Amino acid sequence: MHIKVLKGDITKLKVDAIVNPARNSLLGGGGVDGAIHRAAGPELLTECSTLNGCWTGHAKITMGYRLPAKYVIHTVGPVWRGGTQNEPKLLANCYRNSLRIAKEIGLKSVAFPPISMGIYAYPKEPAAEIAVRTIIEEIKDAGEDFEVWLVAFDDETEALYNQTVQYEIDRVHDEEWKE
Repeated sequence: MHIKVLKGDITKLKVDAIVNPARNSLLGGGGVDGAIHRAAGPELLTECSTLNGCWTGHAKITMGYRLPAKYVIHTVGPVWRGGTQNEPKLLANCYRNSLRIAKEIGLKSVAFPPISMGIYAYPKEPAAEIAVRTIIEEIKDAGEDFEVWLVAFDDETEALYNQTVQYEIDRVHDEEWKE
């Protein structure tokens, strides 16, 4: 199991799939979603228009087209509404369902941007904890050759991801040792 943290442009990564924090329509938008659509080219929008959107917490896959990644896994994160609208479960489902799609089709590397931490205003620390815990849970049996990249867009998020990954990996090892 490998979880790596990187600060950079997710559209430049040569991995099997990148995850797009999409809007429900899957028809592009601002932020990372818009950057992925621009980098992939108009073919991505054409394919997305055939998918009939996506519900929050669910995921759908398309080709990557002009991206270095072969696939784009689109997932819709929750808008933060104070934590009273099932946001933690919906956010965890974004990571869980994206990784399940990746494993089902035999992918070995997936890169995630921060989901819901931007304009959807999910608080960064709990969002990072949910991301890392869910990823560890989903890939613990995926084998040593499965990689997940957490791609931060700024120094603060990169540091938060690094701290959270280390904490969660230590926690998992402590639990395994106690068994």
